[in-house]
Amino acid sequence: MKHADVIVIGGGIIGAACAWRLAQCGKRITLIDDRRGGATAAGMGHLVCMDDDPAELRLSARSLALWRELLPQLPEACAWRNCGTLWLAGSEEEMEIAHVKQQRMAAAAVGSEKLTAAQIAAREPLVCQGLAGGLWVPGDGIVYAPAAARWFIESAGEAISHLYDSAERLSHSAVTLRSGRTLRAESIVVACGLGANDLLGEHWLRPKKGQLAITDRYGPRISHQLVELGYGASAHAGETSVAFNLQPRPTGQLLIGSSREFDNADPALDLPLLGKMLARARRFLPSLAELNIIRCWSGHRAASQDGNPLIGPHPQRPGVWLAIGHEGLGVTTALATAEIIAAQIRGAPLSIDTAPWQPGRLYPSEAIA
Repeated sequence: MKHADVIVIGGGIIGAACAWRLAQCGKRITLIDDRRGGATAAGMGHLVCMDDDPAELRLSARSLALWRELLPQLPEACAWRNCGTLWLAGSEEEMEIAHVKQQRMAAAAVGSEKLTAAQIAAREPLVCQGLAGGLWVPGDGIVYAPAAARWFIESAGEAISHLYDSAERLSHSAVTLRSGRTLRAESIVVACGLGANDLLGEHWLRPKKGQLAITDRYGPRISHQLVELGYGASAHAGETSVAFNLQPRPTGQLLIGSSREFDNADPALDLPLLGKMLARARRFLPSLAELNIIRCWSGHRAASQDGNPLIGPHPQRPGVWLAIGHEGLGVTTALATAEIIAAQIRGAPLSIDTAPWQPGRLYPSEAIA
């Protein structure tokens, strides 16, 4: 194996994007991939602009702009669709949320349009009656994240050495693998999600369990990604919550979410919570009751303590860089994360202020071991 300039730990969408971007900058990369799939394999694969706070909006808006530049190069296996997002308002109070969301997005140069209930019904006739209206964000889309991650790795060619193994120990310039090998590089990027806690021996992240369901193949029924405007409040409400989020997949299936449950690392389905999630979905899309759900599964988002990812140099480990804690926005923000990491490693300037994502802001006071 050729000597690497950078070792990237984690073969999901974040690690693959970081490796690809660094390779584009002329770096030789060793990518360590434990093949577990993680959040990339379990998630929905949405490309959606989120504005729960200014830092999230800046990162997602920048990353979506980078995705749009790249999308013409992606093969059909990546299943990209520019379906846009319809945010659904169940009340006049939620229409006020839509108004604020539109203003925030406009400030970040993200286009959106408020719609009446009649306009929502014209776009999506199967959506429930009685809505107050909604917000259309045409620049959003979906992608099949595992295929996109593979494309990042394969398109870089020999610049990336893809090594199937797992990182067991980490020093400032060396990684010891489960196989017993030790690899060295000037820079090491930790992009292995929840595995970063054990690898670093530090409490950076909390697991945030989620559950999803997918229907049989029925052909086109829904044209847009659908999300309730109460989604943001639900996502940050307490330790356990559900909210309506649905994607039309290119296969003719409907992917249904979502639930959130902090600090539950058990992979088993929580059937009562799954039932609440599906009931919530049927409230917005009543015809779901007539469709056959063929699979349900769970996964774990890696959540930071303040909800924003950790992107940048480790505050106490020279040469170690973190790209973790993206929670449910890893696919959306992968390219902006990769841009930041690559620029910082190279000492190159950036047009975006990275202070909100610097790991030093949340350096754990206690180590795991």
